[in-house]
Amino acid sequence: MKNIQYIVVGIFFGMVLTKGEAISWYRMQEMFRFESFHMFGIFMTAIPTGAILLFLMRKAKLKTLEGEPIEMPVKPYHHGVVIGSILFGFGWALTGACPGPIYAQIGSGFLVTIVTLLSALLGTWCYGYFQKYLPD
Repeated sequence: MKNIQYIVVGIFFGMVLTKGEAISWYRMQEMFRFESFHMFGIFMTAIPTGAILLFLMRKAKLKTLEGEPIEMPVKPYHHGVVIGSILFGFGWALTGACPGPIYAQIGSGFLVTIVTLLSALLGTWCYGYFQKYLPD
């Protein structure tokens, strides 16, 4: 029960996603067909908010709860990121769910999304298993 705050934040986040229709399969399809601005508006709000918060975290030199400095390593470009992004986008377009909203969709009663969750977990496991055989 010491981590109850994470459960509360997760429930709140799920409620915000649900009320904002960010978990709607129809909204996802509208976005990928360029028929609606709704999801693009959400992203155009989230990305600058995240960037500003990261900037402020760096400027304030915030530390973790254990007192360690927060490090944000620079990751070098790798062509596999482009391939992975394309696969992620296809999966997102087909299922109407990216990893965050999957749980909110299940919690909202869209139980067919369990298939999406299991597929995401299987894909993650496969990547972890085959990663050592993939080119650097």
